[in-house]
Amino acid sequence: MFKNLTFQVLTAIAIGILVGLIWPEAGKQMKPVGDTFINAVKMVIAPIIFLTIVLGIAKMGDMKKVGKVGGKAFIYFEVVTTLALIIGLIVVNVLKPGAGLDFDKLQKGDVSQYTSNGGGKIDWIEFFTHIVPSNMVDAFAKGDILQVLFFSVLFGVALTALGDKGKIIIEFFDKLLNVFFKIVGYIMKAAPLGAFGAMAFTIGNFGLESLLPLGKLMMSVYITMFLFVFIVLNIICKMNGFSLWKYLKFIKEELLIVLGTSSSESVLPRMMNKMEKFGCSKSVVGLVIPTGYSFNLDGTSIYLSMAVVFLAQVFNIDLSLTQQITIIAILMFTSKGAAAVTGGGFIVLASTLSAMSVIPVEGLALLLGVDRFMSEARAIVNLIGNGIATIVVSKSENEFDESQSEQALKELTSGKKIAV
Repeated sequence: MFKNLTFQVLTAIAIGILVGLIWPEAGKQMKPVGDTFINAVKMVIAPIIFLTIVLGIAKMGDMKKVGKVGGKAFIYFEVVTTLALIIGLIVVNVLKPGAGLDFDKLQKGDVSQYTSNGGGKIDWIEFFTHIVPSNMVDAFAKGDILQVLFFSVLFGVALTALGDKGKIIIEFFDKLLNVFFKIVGYIMKAAPLGAFGAMAFTIGNFGLESLLPLGKLMMSVYITMFLFVFIVLNIICKMNGFSLWKYLKFIKEELLIVLGTSSSESVLPRMMNKMEKFGCSKSVVGLVIPTGYSFNLDGTSIYLSMAVVFLAQVFNIDLSLTQQITIIAILMFTSKGAAAVTGGGFIVLASTLSAMSVIPVEGLALLLGVDRFMSEARAIVNLIGNGIATIVVSKSENEFDESQSEQALKELTSGKKIAV
């Protein structure tokens, strides 16, 4: 039991919470522990994304099929994230977590870093030109997922065009990818330490007392995430012939690591490998998972739509149905602008509020104190959604191995450790 990663991470999270509550100053000092673990994972994300996408495209061979898979993934992303936005709006209107709160009497943080440049607006020309890296090495050095995605797709297409001449490179990349996954295995042994450090810092730095004034908002967000996963995503799973519950049990270790670190990036390489074990083809996994980390942010979409209406309620601004539909329309675009941007969520909120010109942008200061406690929910739902998207696209392309999936689930049920 003590060697079980699930047990280790749960224990580490519990100890981290206790340290943060009993010795908050000591908890604050644990930040480097959590940061170091996440940095170690980020160290291998760019090369793993590159190798997986290149191998996926090269082994798929047919460029029409690559375009078809990519097109299906983007349509799925847009439909499901729009549903997430709508559900967020419905719940926040029903529960009204911002009603009765006095902005002037609540604890506020400094949001100037998110709103100083052009009032928090996203420069869309810069966003799209940024996708194309001016320097390939720089893209990998900074770990810019969008730029790495772009270069990887080009490299994969070029390698496929070489035909037999490229086979030696494909074989080399295949072996190199195994080396990187072995490194991920070593890094994951430190996952309990990373979860402990991140949780101890969060509780020690922000304190549970900071949650009380905005507790209703937190509760509303968590309820919405729960409804989205177990109703919307569950329906999608049933429509595509697999069990949500079995899928969640299969990725339970990844979910716990994300819960402890508040970062879905902390399990990105592991999740890619896990989806292959679940039965998805390497080519589909390589295209859908990394792209989803930038464009399929279900949890983030829910939070963004709820946060905008919450702030309107705090300022006693009665948003009409037309204005709320406008929020959905704006967030459908601005939420994509959060990809690979530091503090992206707050920049998206600032740009949305600026575009509406109805709710004061300074209202964002209210959310800083509790944002960390809601980031776990966002990251977990983002992770769950990306895995389901991968399975759905794999099944639609007949790139899903049912027998392999059944075998993996049998191993899980028997208590056998899934090799990752």
